Amino acid sequence: MTNQETFLMKPKVDFCFKELMEDAEIRRGFISALLGMEPEEIERTELRPTHLRREHPEDKLGILDIRIFIYEKSKGGRNTMDEKNQMDLEIQIAPFPLWSERSVFYLTKLYAGQIQKGQNYNVLQKCIHVGILDFVLFQEDEEFYSCFHIWEDSRRRIYTDKLEIHILELPKLAGKRYPETELLNWARFFNAEQKEEFEMAAGTSPYVEKAYERLTELSADEEKRLEYEAREKAIRDHNFLMTTNLEMGRKRGLEEGKKEGLEQGLEQGLEQGLEQGAKAFIEVCQEVSLSWEKTYTGLIQKLSLSSETAEKYLKQYWKE
Repeated sequence: MTNQETFLMKPKVDFCFKELMEDAEIRRGFISALLGMEPEEIERTELRPTHLRREHPEDKLGILDIRIFIYEKSKGGRNTMDEKNQMDLEIQIAPFPLWSERSVFYLTKLYAGQIQKGQNYNVLQKCIHVGILDFVLFQEDEEFYSCFHIWEDSRRRIYTDKLEIHILELPKLAGKRYPETELLNWARFFNAEQKEEFEMAAGTSPYVEKAYERLTELSADEEKRLEYEAREKAIRDHNFLMTTNLEMGRKRGLEEGKKEGLEQGLEQGLEQGLEQGAKAFIEVCQEVSLSWEKTYTGLIQKLSLSSETAEKYLKQYWKE
């Protein structure tokens, strides 16, 4: 079997992930698993522009990976197509030190962008941020999945359900056993790299199976494959440059730190030596019964101290 026949894209590369999420049924399956819903409870989902609105020219531009409107069916069966939640889906391979700050920025920008001048606050719908991470964000926790809301600290009363953050940490799947859930099946699929891993994940769910079928189609498409490989190379080059720049910055910082430390050490050593010399001089002057005034003059003349420094050491070491 040739490499061409066995090649499969990695869903955690953002190009592949976005292509998969173009499919409405795949979106429905993943979102329902994420939100703990039955797929049938979702009327439909709709991809939206990923550039977030800026109020002022100096505002930071927000560009999402995937922006989705989610239309849910009401519990009573009435179609509520006029009500929708917004979701921001982000997938990140390389470690991002300020991921928490970044996710809150995008979530709040998404939320605030719903309302126009003159509108009432009742137009604001729930906004959900989803981060699928190929690095560990919460080192102290074993769980691969976390969901955050705004709570009152002591009573655990929810302040609002309009803001929600979901985090999936894919590296935590290795070597750990979690309760079997539909979301775990999706996490395994996103984390898979070998054909056997994809097939195992696909065998657990019809929606994951559909995602695997679409992945196979994408991987066999020569044009899509070239786009994927170009994106994978860009990510690899970016990560290499970031690592190289960080290492260069670390080395430069160490060198400058050593130089500064030597300079500070020399300065501190000279100061300490001068102080010890002044102390010994004062003790000798007192032993031979020299007056304060003559000792003061001697410190200035013999040790070349300033009048302020001589007075300081006299006050510190002159024994009454």
